[in-house]
Amino acid sequence: MWNSERSQSNGGGGSGSATKTLGMTSAISTAEPKPEDIQKTKELEKSLEPFNVFEAEEELNHRMEILAKLNTLVKQWVRDVSISKNMPEAMAEKLGGKIYTFGSYRLGVHHKGADIDALCVAPRNIERADYFGSFFELLKQQPEVTECRAVEEAFVPVIKMNFDGIEIDLLFARLALKEIPDNFDLRDDMLLKNLDQKSVRSLNGCRVTDEILRLVPNIDNFRLALRTIKLWAKRHGIYSNSLGYFGGVSWAMLVARTCQLYPNAVAATLVHKFFLVFSRWKWPQPVLLKQPDNVNLGFQVWDPRVNVQDRFHLMPIITPAYPQQNSTFNVSSSTRKVMLMEFNRGMQITDDIMMGKQMWEKLFEAPSFFYRYRHFIVLLVTSSNADDHLEWCGLVESKIRYLIQNLERNQHINLAHVNPKCYEQHEQNSATTLNGADGKPTPFCSLWFIGLEFERSENLNVDLTESIQSFTDSVHKHAVHIKLLKDGMKIEARHVRRKQLTQYLDPNLLKRERKISDSYTQSSSSTGGTASASGNSNGSASPADAGSRKRKSSDLASSLTSPVAASSAGSNGSASKKRRNDSFDGASNSSFCSTTSTTPGQTTETQSMEGNETTTTTTAVSNTATVPGDTGTLSTSSATSSSPANGERDESAAPSSSAEEPPSSAEGGMLDDESCSFDPATAASNPNGNPHNSTNNSNSGSGSNDSSNGNSSAPAASAAEVACS
Repeated sequence: MWNSERSQSNGGGGSGSATKTLGMTSAISTAEPKPEDIQKTKELEKSLEPFNVFEAEEELNHRMEILAKLNTLVKQWVRDVSISKNMPEAMAEKLGGKIYTFGSYRLGVHHKGADIDALCVAPRNIERADYFGSFFELLKQQPEVTECRAVEEAFVPVIKMNFDGIEIDLLFARLALKEIPDNFDLRDDMLLKNLDQKSVRSLNGCRVTDEILRLVPNIDNFRLALRTIKLWAKRHGIYSNSLGYFGGVSWAMLVARTCQLYPNAVAATLVHKFFLVFSRWKWPQPVLLKQPDNVNLGFQVWDPRVNVQDRFHLMPIITPAYPQQNSTFNVSSSTRKVMLMEFNRGMQITDDIMMGKQMWEKLFEAPSFFYRYRHFIVLLVTSSNADDHLEWCGLVESKIRYLIQNLERNQHINLAHVNPKCYEQHEQNSATTLNGADGKPTPFCSLWFIGLEFERSENLNVDLTESIQSFTDSVHKHAVHIKLLKDGMKIEARHVRRKQLTQYLDPNLLKRERKISDSYTQSSSSTGGTASASGNSNGSASPADAGSRKRKSSDLASSLTSPVAASSAGSNGSASKKRRNDSFDGASNSSFCSTTSTTPGQTTETQSMEGNETTTTTTAVSNTATVPGDTGTLSTSSATSSSPANGERDESAAPSSSAEEPPSSAEGGMLDDESCSFDPATAASNPNGNPHNSTNNSNSGSGSNDSSNGNSSAPAASAAEVACS
């Protein structure tokens, strides 16, 4: 009942078998696998083993035992609650209740140590208040359960817990039925009639997962290809629905669509075709696995012809079960850019793999994040105890995408790239944490990093104060609204440069990142560069790349067309105008020269293009944005310096057009050893150097922590010129 492996095969794939047409269009190719394709698939499966994507039989049995215990617990709880509501005991015994699984476990692609997404289904006499009341208390009493917490205010309410070493996210749905038998099937659309929205959303996970499995021609090939794509996405930092990338169900639907287009292909071919299809997909044309169901139960479905808000979705992937929803509505302009770049890079790598030039391990090499950008915003989230920190980090992570959207509204920011990985404060860098009420560093501190790419412009002055302040205010207000905010919970946003990352991260991590950066730069030089997203907003490969691969893209494009595409593409004109920047083009791959310097809260850049012209740009950014209790403090400052071009590579300018191509040490990519002097007299003679000067002076003693800039001896919030030699 709870096994992730499907009991019945969906058929397809065998030689001579009749291939059933699945999906919105006919297949692109029904060719049978060649011997070399089968060999590549064996190599692929072997290359996945070191990453623990396969679970041993013993661990799988342990998961099934846990789910069986949880299922028994649900039935016992339904019975007890019903009796407490004056139902006869004989009737209460028959009510039932059941645990269903969905997500990666139900699809059969969960990895070792992965969590389980599950759904508790109860009959009509059980209320949601009972679930988050008596059942929540019952779970906390179980000796196997730890870290149990309820997130009742979430869009899809959930109870999170660790059950005997396995993380479980348990949703709740109350059906309009008297009893829930053990063999009950959730696929009937009529089950949704008269249900509340929260129950429908909770049921959607199971219904979508079952539909995906039903709509792929060969489940075994689908599973191995999906394991590969999920590992690739996680390694490349584009796996997180809450942060604006694709989540697990979105990746599953993309792989399922690839399986529909190549129904007889084995896993290695499917992975290669996956990158071919979606590096050329004409976003925002939606990805659909089947014709939307004609069901009218009053629930809103994704339809840009009817719903205005649906027209602004950048990369829609539509769930196959009613009510159809876009699983990627969190995607922003920046996350879209990053994913398109990774799709194109994956296309190039798999091309080389299929031609025998590379091994599969190359696909899973994690790119360098911290040497891709020169400017970062670091979010420091601190709490006084472990339980509070778990809840506080969860809230902040769910809101980070709003900060990305705020930053994208700034016309001078081309890209705000959030790293999905949450880092813990390194013990050597505890001095940079936030202090509690007692003046001592708080014991729990987590960090998120956002890489910034600024546009190249003369006299550039970027003020991020409002963007950061509105984000921290919204997090604080929401925490107060849901009564989550407690003593010791703080959030601070700091602007730092690459050379200051040593104050926040393990030096060994940065060394490894530097090696990856240098290695990638060398490999890019030897192969003549990497694939990049083209200037076309659909993110397709550049003409040169298309020619080198000798693909017949016209056939591919015609095969991918869906009936909904016309309405979606037609509405694209009303989408954000920032889409015109959604590319990494070769035109911006110029050589820049500068010297840079920083005092607390400021970044000063001096650039020279082609060594002939000197350009001074100033970036005024928020240094701190603290939410201690009910108040917030913010300090900003700016400075300007100028230096003649000297042939050195610019350290603080936006990265080159290929964001995956950071400067190597041989190019002088890091100018971290500049000799700078602070001149208080200059600050006095330049009162207009900081547009927020009065604010800085008033907040200079309000507890803002400016230690992130590594220059604690300088005044914390003053407008000052910095002379560099």
